[in-house]
Amino acid sequence: MRLSPDDLYLLGQCAISAAMQAGQLIDRHSHDAVAVNTKDGGSSLAAQVVTEIDHWSQDSILQTLRPTSARYDLAMLSEESPDDGARLQQDYFWCIDPLDGTLPFIEGVPGYSVSIALVSRAGQALIGVVYDPLTQTLYHAIKDRGAWQNQQAFKPAPLAQALTFITDKSFAQDPLYPATQVELQRIAVELGYAGAKLRLQGGAALNACQALTEAPACYFKFPKPDKGGGSVWDYAATACLFQEAGAPVSDIHGKALVFNPTGSTFMNHCGVLYCADQAIAERMMQLYRQLGQG
Repeated sequence: MRLSPDDLYLLGQCAISAAMQAGQLIDRHSHDAVAVNTKDGGSSLAAQVVTEIDHWSQDSILQTLRPTSARYDLAMLSEESPDDGARLQQDYFWCIDPLDGTLPFIEGVPGYSVSIALVSRAGQALIGVVYDPLTQTLYHAIKDRGAWQNQQAFKPAPLAQALTFITDKSFAQDPLYPATQVELQRIAVELGYAGAKLRLQGGAALNACQALTEAPACYFKFPKPDKGGGSVWDYAATACLFQEAGAPVSDIHGKALVFNPTGSTFMNHCGVLYCADQAIAERMMQLYRQLGQG
């Protein structure tokens, strides 16, 4: 079935409710001692850790969204459940990260959130919801209805003097790290900024959101050969947010991110690029080619 604009609006409200309820659950347990387990994830520690809070959050979200799946024939893809392949057969699916940034959550530092998207079978994110339980900030977007922050139409923050680059902590071990640090400073100066700040921090969804709220900024992840680099549930919701905010989001080569791959859900092969404006995006794509990777 084809979802109408009214259908998308109603489903967006359901996703907001699900994200906020799960976020409140996470917040209630944010100071608890939780057992940390490992799972078959990507190559980084952040992709391998899981707690009971991840599962409780997922259960809460699924309880809210299951009635919509029955009514609209929606498939489900959630990080802490096996991929049953239904997303490749049905017209739309919920794409859920019940606790994005599990490692920051375990460490008791900012960066964790709930991320929910509705994705078409073609791989386009039509709804994106991110809820930060720590600051009680809600970001959401619905295709052709704009981007919102705490129920207010999203307005970019006044531009800062420095250009902020955000990526994951694991980048500090990347062979490209030293050269990238130098080149980011050059890019910032060439674009007319006072300099560059590079922040290494966890939590893909909030990293992307900060590229909008702390403009001028860019959240990037270079491709890598080993399994990981985030999965579709790490990026689908924020891609919708960027699209509706009119900000560029793509893989490292400028191609559209596809959130319903036929194979693995990992996105290490393409990298991601979220930028406050197109000029920053172009320079980052050039940088990746200059580093001999493109």
